[in-house]
Amino acid sequence: MKEVIEKLTDALGRSKVLTAPIDLVAYSFDGTFEQRVPDVAVLPESTQDVVTVVKIAAEHGVPIVARGMASGLAGGSIPSAGSIALSLTRMNRILQIDPVDMTATVEAGVIVTDLEAAVAKVGLFYPPDPSSNKQSTIGGNIACNAGGPRCLKYGVTGDYIMGLTVVLANGEVLKTGGRPIKNVVGYDLTSLFVGSEGTLGIITEALVRLVAKPQFVRTALVEFDSLDDASRTVNAILAAGIVPATLELMDETAIACIEEAMKLGLPLDVEAMLIIETDGSDEEAVVREIEAAARICRETGARQVSVAQDEAERARLWRARRSVSPSLARKAPNKLGEDITVPRSAIPEAVRRIKAVSAQYGLPIVVFGHAGDGNLHPNILFDRRDPAQWAAVEQIVGEIFRIALDLEGTLSGEHGIGTFKLPYMVEALGPTSIGVQWHIKRAFDPQNILNPGKVLPQ
Repeated sequence: MKEVIEKLTDALGRSKVLTAPIDLVAYSFDGTFEQRVPDVAVLPESTQDVVTVVKIAAEHGVPIVARGMASGLAGGSIPSAGSIALSLTRMNRILQIDPVDMTATVEAGVIVTDLEAAVAKVGLFYPPDPSSNKQSTIGGNIACNAGGPRCLKYGVTGDYIMGLTVVLANGEVLKTGGRPIKNVVGYDLTSLFVGSEGTLGIITEALVRLVAKPQFVRTALVEFDSLDDASRTVNAILAAGIVPATLELMDETAIACIEEAMKLGLPLDVEAMLIIETDGSDEEAVVREIEAAARICRETGARQVSVAQDEAERARLWRARRSVSPSLARKAPNKLGEDITVPRSAIPEAVRRIKAVSAQYGLPIVVFGHAGDGNLHPNILFDRRDPAQWAAVEQIVGEIFRIALDLEGTLSGEHGIGTFKLPYMVEALGPTSIGVQWHIKRAFDPQNILNPGKVLPQ
């Protein structure tokens, strides 16, 4: 690595190449509790800088782990042994906003909310909104195909990617997709890189699709004595032809944690709550939809329906949902936030089984998530300093994934695979699928230097 570091420093300058232990530790972890210090961290400022790094790494067979703001929850950006941590956070320019074609061209290090705010100034809207949107980057969102509360109506990150600039494992620059709305020439390489977690190439720029910014929004908080009633309500709303922008679920443990931390006046004697939001450009239609959804909620067993009357009230309702993860820190020093997806009809059974696992192992599991698309986030609360608890967590994770698969669901809706879900990939996809994906990996990265040990089991 000494020769590699010297070449990187000569080519890029000392300001872009970090080797001091105090610097490297900042690039050793992600949003989980795992940590591994890289041998060197490189901070490129252009696609050409990335090309330089990749060519030097390829020459010496050194692994490269691309990173954004390290908010991932699956271990995907944790450095591997003897690797270069390639942080793309300095590549944070919005290169172009086109209000006519409704697109934006951005570098990989642009923060999601910064893009959303910039396009809002010209009346446009970038819908994907992972919970980490104030710190996660566009490149990281593309690499994991991140989602968020608005996925039900608007879709995931990949639905907004029209083209990419990617540095391949040999240092070549590949441009995929383009500005036309219809573009079906050749293989869909853009979609191949979406969700690949940096294992096929390093995304440096993206052409993203924008939509008209909704002018009106209405939000409701709904209380249920029964989780089953809350789940039935989700299906009843969608069956009525209403497609809310968001349809979020919180179980009683999540509600209790939020209330203890935030003192928002949430009820502690309910099994579930839903946050329902409608939006659009026609105020009457938006109001009509939230009123219809509220009526369905009452008909399907809701105890209380509260519709926000102004933006301040709406912000208070969303504060509850956005506070779930931070509020859990009061309950335990560590949490493992998982991410499974099941058919909507299976949500009650999934939650029941997860609660049974919680009781079996004696550790709290908080369940919340995007009920409208069946994406649940079971969070296991524990103390990693206790070997017995850590051993139990490893067992619980397997139980949760098998619950999802048994209910015809899958391992992830938006967090990705990283390293945390590797042991379950064959069970989820089967050996033929894994074999095909390895053929793709080898075609793009024959030396296996791009984020090795992630996504695909060995």
